[in-house]
Amino acid sequence: MEKNMSLLERLGRFSARRPMIVISSWILIAIIAGLAQRVYGGIYQDNFNLKGTESYQGLSLLSKSDKAASGYSGLVVIHAYKGRITQQSAAVIQSYSNLANLPDVLSVSNPLAASSASMSKNQATAYFNVNFSVVPKSLGIGYLSSLNAATQPMKKAGLEVEYGGGLDQLTRPTTKDVGSEAIGFGVALVVLLISFGSIMGSMLPLMTAFLSVIIGLSLLGLVAAVITFGTVSPTLAVMIGLGVGIDYAVFLTTRFRQKIMDGLDPISAAGITAKSSGHAVLVAATSVSVALLGLYGSGIGFIGQLGFASIFGVITAAVGAMTLVPAALGLIGRRIDRFKVKKPVAESSSTQAKDGWHRYALSVGRHPWAFLAGGVTIMVLLTIPLFSMQIGHIGDGADPMSFTDKKAYDLISSAFGPGANGTFQVVIDVAASKKSATQLGKNLYSSLSSTADVARLSQPSITSDKKLIVATVVPKTDPQSSQTTNLFNTLLDTTVPRVTANTGAMGYITGGTASQIQFAQTLASRLPIIILIVVLTAFLLIMSTFRSLILAIKAAALNLLSISAAYGVITAIFQWGWGRSLLGVSENVPIESYVPMMMFAIVFGLSMDYEIFLLSRVKESWDITRDNSLSVARGISSTARVITAAALIMVSVFTAFVGSPEVDIKMIAIGLATSVLIDSTVVRLLLVPAIMNILGTKCWYIPKWLDRVLPHIEAEGSAQQ
Repeated sequence: MEKNMSLLERLGRFSARRPMIVISSWILIAIIAGLAQRVYGGIYQDNFNLKGTESYQGLSLLSKSDKAASGYSGLVVIHAYKGRITQQSAAVIQSYSNLANLPDVLSVSNPLAASSASMSKNQATAYFNVNFSVVPKSLGIGYLSSLNAATQPMKKAGLEVEYGGGLDQLTRPTTKDVGSEAIGFGVALVVLLISFGSIMGSMLPLMTAFLSVIIGLSLLGLVAAVITFGTVSPTLAVMIGLGVGIDYAVFLTTRFRQKIMDGLDPISAAGITAKSSGHAVLVAATSVSVALLGLYGSGIGFIGQLGFASIFGVITAAVGAMTLVPAALGLIGRRIDRFKVKKPVAESSSTQAKDGWHRYALSVGRHPWAFLAGGVTIMVLLTIPLFSMQIGHIGDGADPMSFTDKKAYDLISSAFGPGANGTFQVVIDVAASKKSATQLGKNLYSSLSSTADVARLSQPSITSDKKLIVATVVPKTDPQSSQTTNLFNTLLDTTVPRVTANTGAMGYITGGTASQIQFAQTLASRLPIIILIVVLTAFLLIMSTFRSLILAIKAAALNLLSISAAYGVITAIFQWGWGRSLLGVSENVPIESYVPMMMFAIVFGLSMDYEIFLLSRVKESWDITRDNSLSVARGISSTARVITAAALIMVSVFTAFVGSPEVDIKMIAIGLATSVLIDSTVVRLLLVPAIMNILGTKCWYIPKWLDRVLPHIEAEGSAQQ
């Protein structure tokens, strides 16, 4: 008999028949992977430099001419509560010497030097610019002790010492997001108990998802020893892994419990569940993974690697759904509903006319245009803020007041102006210049002085090898301001070219702020490429799975509308400031440059999960009845409860990460939670049934030639056994 079974059904039966072997194997793998990650795992660090950009080229030239001035920068900011810093000069000089002697330090600026511009006019605030030979994050948490020891003389003298700039990677508290995960799990458990009533049936998805994510996170840490992943990578992997892991386990557990209620034995129920819902899980996980890997289409390694990091949780969740979940179901068997908080329910019957969801779906069928108008109105209103979205970089100024980098940022802003937190370095390559470096330097100073929005600038200096002219420009506005971005564009496109025109010299704008601006501009220019790749992939997947050109177009259009609404929500909250203080964000911020691209890939992938689960049931009925309205009603009736519960779980998991101190994590969490909520309510319950009822049998149209060339993908194996 098993020879005629699909691979998934045989795998489900095997796991249910030998649950202790499968579960023990998973636990053993988790332990081994965790230990290996501790010993051999890498670190996570951000690299916003883009080869080929002016900021990268300028930094490369500066590195060749003056290594001490071109390393990875960090700031040590000092402030005198009373009096002047110069009154504690002995302590400052001692700390200066200590900092210069730290390992991996290339150079340190001396704020007490006569030519220094890093001392405020009232001498109450100053800063050391410390250049490292490596990214500060890679120095390890132990390096912070050495840094504290080096600055101890100033602290003993009564000076406030804060760390900013690139040192935020070293000083920022390490967040494990344990609290976020616990909150998410707690809310998920409540949702499952209310939705399905079964205690064991509710706890099983949480436990299997947790074990899957542990392994995925450990594997990611091991790969991080070879590939440089951004600092947000592990949080993304956990956030997405937990969301889809619980979802996948819920879909399987719900189907299994229905089969048990129908009288099947546990092993047969587990096998059929793996064949039907398990197949849908694989299709859904593939769509999420393809969407995330599509981020490599941006041509930016940092972004592609964020997508790559995110799929670790998705893959382990999908593998867990195929093996670990059936094993746990087989172990519990008919006892799955023994403990309950109310009468257990599983899937709604697609034929039960009195079912509330069924009646609702029939109501949509009777008034589709009204439901369509309501859904579109909601989406349009939520999308409006999108049109004022400003993409940029979230600086230290948005961090919690308790963070040392936030304190350093505020001290510098108060003493030197907001632009001092985001200076530009102008680099002129004079190696092939027809004019003397001295004359070019004078022309550069004159041109920069007359440029709008420049607060102040340093006198241009010539490097020791006589190849470069270097000047520092301080904007009038903070690094996140659109005026600062406009100044960068002016310097790059007008001011510097005016100086170097017809001279043979080449000019560049570099520094941390310049790199971040060009990174954001590059991402914004390549977002349409990612949208095209992901939409086309999802379009082909839906068309191949459900043999419908119209449904594929509908899915692509609604997903675009859904992500637009989510963009609008995060713009209103973080950029406009509507309620951002409730999230612990201390100032209005632009939308972090990589967030829209990441959100698009993740949301598009996740929304395909619900699309596939809903349409698979609609098509199942359509193939039997050829009645479109009835099929839509049955699809809604049979999936609404489980999709609603799964969506609420995912929303709770994402929202729990709002407690993270990282503003970009808050932004992603709000964006993902909003998009899933919109997708599971407005899209699935209003727009999809309304549109399908309006289109009628046209929903299932596909040209014959296209039907012949498309591959055949089954969303679910038949569960009718």
